[in-house]
Amino acid sequence: MHPLIILVVQRIALGLILLLAVSVLIFLGVEALPGDTAQQILGQGATPETLANMRESLGLNEPALTRYFSWLGHALTGDFGKALTNKMDIAQAIGQRLGNTLFLAACAGVIAVPFAIGLGLLAARHNGRWPDKLISGVTLATISLPEFVAAYFVIYLLTQVIPILQPVSMVFPGMTFLERLHAVALPVIVLVMVVLAHMMRMTRAAILNVMQSPYIETAELKGLSPMQVIWRHALPNAVAPIVSVVVINLAYLVVGVVVVEVVFSYNALGQYLVDHVSKRDLPVVQAVGLIFAAVYIGLNIFADVVGIVANPRLRHPK
Repeated sequence: MHPLIILVVQRIALGLILLLAVSVLIFLGVEALPGDTAQQILGQGATPETLANMRESLGLNEPALTRYFSWLGHALTGDFGKALTNKMDIAQAIGQRLGNTLFLAACAGVIAVPFAIGLGLLAARHNGRWPDKLISGVTLATISLPEFVAAYFVIYLLTQVIPILQPVSMVFPGMTFLERLHAVALPVIVLVMVVLAHMMRMTRAAILNVMQSPYIETAELKGLSPMQVIWRHALPNAVAPIVSVVVINLAYLVVGVVVVEVVFSYNALGQYLVDHVSKRDLPVVQAVGLIFAAVYIGLNIFADVVGIVANPRLRHPK
């Protein structure tokens, strides 16, 4: 079998094993949450008999190992059960809110990825000069701000100083595409600020590393302009690390938006998770945690596969 195929299969298998391990950690972590689920549902006035009956109906009296395998088996079929607090189907609620999370992440990614790569190429082109220092300084300043600080700064600037947007980002069925874009403008700005610097700096570092190769010197001796050398020779050979960091940041845009969603009251998956953690709704917390883990691990596997495929030494082994 071709070494490339073996490596890809190994990465996928490793990802599945990692997801299984994460599912165990999620289950144990939720089990370790303080408080009693039955007490949370029935309230402080519930009698011991009522609490015992509720625990029995929820299956909380079963051994933890039995409950884990039961939960995992249903989760693999897309059945996450019903929320304890409102009896709504969890899979249906996740489907509705996951769409909102993906829409927010996609909007931020469409802006951040080309912008970061462009800035990285520009910084590499002017390495050590004032454009490079300015770009690096500004992006480092943005990434140094915690998400909630950046969010409140953007809210103050664009809703108070320059009142052009609303501080609450609510989307609902029936909105047009432009209305949804307008609603998510503020959280998109914050997310772009958060992920821009990392992608830009990795692009710059990858290009500068390739620029030290002998074939780059040959291309320069042929009379190609600096930008032609970067576009034609440096960038194609720096694709693997750039794609890896881009995909990792896209994964963050999906699973790391909890703080942003809460600040802007954006009705998506992160807000859904926070609401049910406070209610100790264990099935919801477990389901959302597993979805986030699957998305993050899946995108990281994709980045690994792209890096493997982009490596010419693996594509054409001697």
